[in-house]
Amino acid sequence: MSIAEKNDLNYYLEQPYNVVIKPVQDESGSYYAAKVLEFDGCIAAGGSWEEARNAIYEVLEGFIEDMLAEGEAIPEPIGDEQFSGNLRVRMPKSLHRDLSQAAKLEGVSLNQYLINKLSK
Repeated sequence: MSIAEKNDLNYYLEQPYNVVIKPVQDESGSYYAAKVLEFDGCIAAGGSWEEARNAIYEVLEGFIEDMLAEGEAIPEPIGDEQFSGNLRVRMPKSLHRDLSQAAKLEGVSLNQYLINKLSK
């Protein structure tokens, strides 16, 4: 591996990617599943939270090495700065009417009504 590739690998491994680790209990037993949200298919598991964490970073390193070798674009971490807080949603007129009427009955704006419903 050349120094340039190694520097690129280290750069990406130091990025704050979004790693999700959660306990799982299914027919195969109890374990922890981990995934990196920015990399489709970058998943790992371990018997403990720490094992799953170590495993996912090993898998992530392999993903990045392969992508660098293939010349593929490597995703940047998803951060809060990428979200404006605005969302445009298309819906049937009948649903828009029903939601507007429900908001009016609650005495709040449609925006506040939707935020309240979505946050539950």
